[in-house]
Formats: sequence, structure tokens, C-alpha cells
Amino acid sequence: MNRFLWALQVFLAVYFFLTGVIHLTLPEGLPAAMSWMYDLSNTLHVVSGGAEILAAIGLIVPALTRIMPRLTPLAAVGLMIVMILAAVFHFGRAEYTNIVMNLLIAGVAGFVAYGRLRLVPIE
Repeated sequence: MNRFLWALQVFLAVYFFLTGVIHLTLPEGLPAAMSWMYDLSNTLHVVSGGAEILAAIGLIVPALTRIMPRLTPLAAVGLMIVMILAAVFHFGRAEYTNIVMNLLIAGVAGFVAYGRLRLVPIE
């Protein structure tokens, strides 16, 4: 179970780090499925991109270094909340495929939080 949780943590960290970088840089020519990003304000890009990058770091570094490892499940809970809010955003735009993905990733983040709090805590 520990290895499985680590694999999920790494997956989420890479996903959210890259998504955070996209929010902060907002490159031209994003795929159609990500074109909603162009509709966000600059402030929201900075806040969400920064939060995603910090949470990605929080999923890995505290658990790896064993320095304040309780931050790892907190980072996962934070990402779960971000994804639920993203689902609400996409619901308002009738982007149902994105909602499914948001809720799936929120579930994975929630499982990591539960796993690191109850199943296999990092000591």
C-alpha cells in the first residue's frame, strides 16, 4: 500500500506541477480541451497556478524528507478542494467531460489524504 500511495503522490505531483506551470505561463495554442484557461483572469491564474505548484511540492517533499510529513495529507486535501471547485466552474460552462476528470482526480487526492492519514502514515 505504501508504494501504491507513493505512485499516486508522484502522479498527482507531476500532474499539478505541470498544470500550475501552464496556469502561470498560459502558452498560446493550448488544445481545445484546455481552451477554458484563456477565459480566466490573470489573478486566478497566479493563485491557482501557485497553489497547484506548492501543493505538488507538498505531496512529495515533506513525506520524502520526513520533515513535517503531516503536510502531505494536507496538500492532498487542498488539491481535492481545488478539483471540486474546478468541477463547479466547469459545471457552469456545461463542460461535463472536464467535470468527470476533476472529480476523478479529486477522488485520487482524497484517497492519498486518507491513505497518509490513516492507512500508511509517514512518520
